[in-house]
Amino acid sequence: MDPIARRDLCVRGEEAVAAWYRRADYSVVARNWRCREGEIDIVAISPDGRVVVFCEVKTRASTRFGTAFEAVTAAKQRRLRRLGGRWLAHRRQNGGAGYAEVRFDVAAVTVPRRGDLELHVLEGAF
Repeated sequence: MDPIARRDLCVRGEEAVAAWYRRADYSVVARNWRCREGEIDIVAISPDGRVVVFCEVKTRASTRFGTAFEAVTAAKQRRLRRLGGRWLAHRRQNGGAGYAEVRFDVAAVTVPRRGDLELHVLEGAF
């Protein structure tokens, strides 16, 4: 797959996941948030404002090279935890509210050549 098609596939997957959170009445407060250490795909706040969710989105055209969930290794989980801490620190520095709970989700999006995309969100994945 060429780089442009791959990027389009990823954007389509992230859009679907953001829409999934919005349908569940979460506020999507950041997408593709970046800092020196990396990127968080989606940051969402629960409807009651108590839970901040950091979601890693993995989009695949097939499972030929493994599932999207398998792509979130222990090393990736550690990096996402650090990034979540950076986001929270950045938010506090800018006057943002604190949260009672932090959750890390993983969203697996499969976009077959034909048909609708398949979306699975594993809440509290790690």
